[in-house]
Amino acid sequence: MVALARKTLVYEWRRFLPAILAVGFASLLQLLQAALVLGIFGSASVYITGSSADLWAGYPGTQSVNLGRPISEDVAMRLRMDPDVVKVEPFRWVDADWRGSRDTGGVSVFVSGIDVRPDGMMFSRALPPALRARLNEPGAVIVDKADLDSLGVDIGDVAAINGQRVRVVGVSSGLRALGGVNIVASLETARVLDLSRDDAGMMTYFVAKVRHGAKPKVVANRLNGSNAFGPYTVWTAKAFARESSLYWMFDTGAGAGVLFLAGIVFLVGSVITSQTLIAAVIGSIREYATLNALGVGRGSLRKVVMEQAFWVGALGLLCSIVIGLILLVIARNRSVPMDLNPLTTIVCLALSMALAIVSGLAAVRTLRRADPASLLR
Repeated sequence: MVALARKTLVYEWRRFLPAILAVGFASLLQLLQAALVLGIFGSASVYITGSSADLWAGYPGTQSVNLGRPISEDVAMRLRMDPDVVKVEPFRWVDADWRGSRDTGGVSVFVSGIDVRPDGMMFSRALPPALRARLNEPGAVIVDKADLDSLGVDIGDVAAINGQRVRVVGVSSGLRALGGVNIVASLETARVLDLSRDDAGMMTYFVAKVRHGAKPKVVANRLNGSNAFGPYTVWTAKAFARESSLYWMFDTGAGAGVLFLAGIVFLVGSVITSQTLIAAVIGSIREYATLNALGVGRGSLRKVVMEQAFWVGALGLLCSIVIGLILLVIARNRSVPMDLNPLTTIVCLALSMALAIVSGLAAVRTLRRADPASLLR
């Protein structure tokens, strides 16, 4: 009977093609939605994921990396005192206004002041040493290549941040931030751009590297046990990145709309797929009735329908995977923030297969019409 299911799909492929396309389209939409959600909200933690630090020390209660507040430089001393910490760096965050050489109006930007040494941890995955070295020039900044048009500049152009002259000395990829444009500068340049603040001498975060073999979570818990150096909290890089992404995904309300849309996609796909399978079964109802008259039980006929539903789902998933990979490559070449991990991919594909199986269960009900007596009408 399993062979019958496959042969029916081959010879009656026109009947099942709409169902295959429905499953594939629903699966493709879910994969792309998941990739966009992970890419867009994941960009909120680009400061963390683009760096090689193991620990982040910031103001207590900070929900996202872009919401940091200044902390005392004594915190850096506390980090250095820990036997498992081998390196500490400051990181300054500055909210600023950008004025480009072309007339683009004011652009809200985030200035990231980093240690520009070749072995610096901040943005070590996005800025090669040669590019970092250019930031030693006073007023030098680096931007993401995808933000050049919105900033109204090209490499080598002069602009103004908070009224201070800066020059774009290079571009990179992987610097785009959620909610604004990220500008990378040296700590000294960031300090100059931040002179209007009363706490300009304080840092927003201190990042640290732990020795090989030490567990960052254990070190973070130990460092959080002391309040003698002012208010601060230490997170592992993984925990802080996850907290930042979840904040933008759920606490801002943006993620609820995406989840609602994903539910609508699943519902519409299940309705279209189930109706298509039902129509295919009804179209072959006389054949099923004949098989029933020849002694094939209703249970075996149900297996045939469910086998057809399985192959419809499998073919639909195959189409969605192929098209999805092509679209992901195009999106990354266009600097569209999309990211997809194996776990999320498996979940999306499992939901789409479940859609096909549920549709098959709905189509099984039509086998009640496969009565041998109907052949006499």
